[in-house]
Amino acid sequence: MEAHNPLEVDEYDYEGLPPNFTLGYNMLAGAFAGIAEHTVMYPVDLLKTRLQVINPSPGAIYSGLTNAFTTITRIEGAQSLWRGMTSVIVGAGPAHAVYFATYEAVKQAMGGNDRSTHHPLAAATSGACATIASDALMNPFDVIKQRMQIHGSTHRTIAQCARRVYRNEGLKAFYVSYPTTLCMTVPYTALQFMAYEFVSKVMNPSRAYDPLTHCVAGGLAGGFAAGLTTPLDVIKTLLQTRGTATDAKIRSAKGLWVAASIIKQQYGYGGFFRGWRPRIITAMPSTAICW
Repeated sequence: MEAHNPLEVDEYDYEGLPPNFTLGYNMLAGAFAGIAEHTVMYPVDLLKTRLQVINPSPGAIYSGLTNAFTTITRIEGAQSLWRGMTSVIVGAGPAHAVYFATYEAVKQAMGGNDRSTHHPLAAATSGACATIASDALMNPFDVIKQRMQIHGSTHRTIAQCARRVYRNEGLKAFYVSYPTTLCMTVPYTALQFMAYEFVSKVMNPSRAYDPLTHCVAGGLAGGFAAGLTTPLDVIKTLLQTRGTATDAKIRSAKGLWVAASIIKQQYGYGGFFRGWRPRIITAMPSTAICW
């Protein structure tokens, strides 16, 4: 008779969630992760927006990331680097909660939680549905955030900003960038997961418990994905700040291709990588936290 080893334990995936982890816990964890992801590097995100704005006002022309930081802190004060963060806090929590809730609900409906086999279609469909739902909720908050981030913004609260944008530009102003956001988020997520899996296998081929590898792989994956999707982020910024532009072409831009042609015409192909450094710097620690 074979002796029982009292030290033997069941094998488990340390990156996975416990079996009794309910939908409510998923939503709560997603909300806190979302808020942490968007706030930890918020000042750098503001610098990114300032560098991406097309045809900025004379007081908002910067030669680079360092120049933008020193100019803004000297003239506007260090507190201005946090302008608009309330919109992120209010929007990111519910948006990420909706993401995780939608992901788990669709995955469950498609049988993706059956651990006896692999379900790539269920995972892909769940991720796509979660992205569509969460971005639909987050997009208006992102518009408000960038309207408050730009140079010369007079908005003091997110409510005031939302009312003014709605009164002057209508509801469509909050969603004109939504298709572009989806076009950016889908490849960003795919590239992030691909890079994460590659780096994880190189750094931790045995998949042993190693939080440091977990964070490093997540950070590198986020930076990689952010860098490659910068052109779509620049287009998104143009669409979300178009209501503040003095250029008639920018103010009337109605979608991705029109915005892209404006950027190409004014700055050439290099214009699509405006703000790529702060975008990568923002993404790396943010994704490291979420992973």
